[in-house]
Amino acid sequence: MRIGVVTDATCDLPDAFLREHRIEVMPIPIRLDGRQLTDARDPAATARFYAEHLAGRGHDAETEAPRAEDIRHQFLQRIVLEYDYVFCITAMSSRTDIFANASKASFAILSDYKTIRAEHGIDVPFALRVVDSKNMFSGTGVLVAEAAKLARAGVNPNEVRVRIDSLREHICGYLVPNDLYYIHKRGLEKGEKSVGFLTYAFGSAFDIKPVILCFQGDTQPVAKIRNHERAVEKLFDHVTRQIEIGIDTGHVCVSYGGDSAVIASLPGFARMAETARGRGIEVLRSTMSATAAVSLGAQCVTVAYGGELRAFGD
Repeated sequence: MRIGVVTDATCDLPDAFLREHRIEVMPIPIRLDGRQLTDARDPAATARFYAEHLAGRGHDAETEAPRAEDIRHQFLQRIVLEYDYVFCITAMSSRTDIFANASKASFAILSDYKTIRAEHGIDVPFALRVVDSKNMFSGTGVLVAEAAKLARAGVNPNEVRVRIDSLREHICGYLVPNDLYYIHKRGLEKGEKSVGFLTYAFGSAFDIKPVILCFQGDTQPVAKIRNHERAVEKLFDHVTRQIEIGIDTGHVCVSYGGDSAVIASLPGFARMAETARGRGIEVLRSTMSATAAVSLGAQCVTVAYGGELRAFGD
């Protein structure tokens, strides 16, 4: 059985990993200063986005979930012909409509696929499961990477389903923004209060950076640390400690709001990478999606793994 994995453009995984495991990406529309852009995790386009559109503040930017009809078209055009069972893994449903739209599209896909497959001489059924990762960015990346590795290893679809349904409840995703302006501004536009005005003003004045946890469909600050580099180092130190204690995935995902080559020089990363390497754990480094950058700004750092949630710093 041919098992495929589909995700949305907010999923932070290296381009090489996406291509090697043939992971399909659902593009996300971005409206920027009246222009329509598309985030499809194309490395060159993402690099241009960071260079041309995030150099300064004040842009009128908004992201949209891919429409159900667009998802349906993408599946019926090619995906239903290349795979027999597909896991469509999306960013947390509490922060975006991607899961809802993909679920809506799935009914039409499962209704319409038979004729298309029959025209190409494929007479076996097609199955589709839409999964809410309950996480974002590198957190979604952890779940997608796990599903892709299992699919490539030829694991039975039911076993893959059981594994990812269990794992998504234990993905610990963290992020450290460099500029609170983006979280504060986009939060106001969406009616969220992740960073209130007082927190934004205080943090900006005293260079205080929050460490934000993404876990089981919710987000919350777990630490406030002066200086972005120090906050990033504390984050990597925490993840290093979790690896030493033991995590539940053979990979850790790291993304950066800019050129992913910068990740190697981030404070604390080398220690974390060495600890992971010593335990046979793969570190997957990538550039943070353009969609995420609209809300989080450049130089944001995200890290995620699957395992037990422990108090930050433990």
